[in-house]
Amino acid sequence: MLNLDFSSYPKLITERLVLRQLRMNDANEIRQVRSDERVNEFLDRAAATTLDEAIFFIDRILRGILNHEWFYWAITIKGNDELIGTICLWNIDEANELAEIGYELKPVYQGRGIMQEAVTGVINFGFNKVNLNIITAMPKMGNVKSIRLLLRNNFQLDSEHKFAPEKANEGLLLYYLKHPCLAGD
Repeated sequence: MLNLDFSSYPKLITERLVLRQLRMNDANEIRQVRSDERVNEFLDRAAATTLDEAIFFIDRILRGILNHEWFYWAITIKGNDELIGTICLWNIDEANELAEIGYELKPVYQGRGIMQEAVTGVINFGFNKVNLNIITAMPKMGNVKSIRLLLRNNFQLDSEHKFAPEKANEGLLLYYLKHPCLAGD
C-alpha cells in the first residue's frame, strides 16, 4: 500500500542538494525555467512566460500536493535556497503502486551531475518511503540526455508498453524501473 500522506512535506537532502517543497516565492525562477526554450524543447507544455502564469502553476502544484496527487520538489544547491530546477513523482497509480518521475533543470546547471543526484534521491524516496513498486519515465525520442540519465539509473525501455498510462503520447518512449525487490520478476 502506498504512503502518500506525510505529516510534513518530505525534504530530501543529498551530498550537494536540498530538494524542498515548491513555494510561492519561487515564482520568478519557475518562470525562468518554464519559459526557457532549451528546457521546453523536449516537454509538451505551454511556456510560463509571465510571473502570473508561474504563480498559477505553483498554486496548482501546491493544491495537488495537499490532495496527495504528486510529490514536487524545488531543486536547490545546499547553502543557496534558489530554485535551479524541479523534480517530481506524479501520475501516481495507487492500484499498481506506480508513479512517473519528471524533471527539469536550468541549462546553466546541466552537465554537472545535479540531476543524477536528484533522481537518485527521488528514486530512493519513491521506493523506500512511498512504497512504489515501479517508477516510469516518458522522455521524447530525441531527448538523448534524459535517456542517458534514465539508463544510468537502471531504467529499462518498455517497448511493450506494459507500464504505459492510457494517455501515452506518440513520440515518447516509456522507461521503467522496478523496486529492487521485484527486479527479478
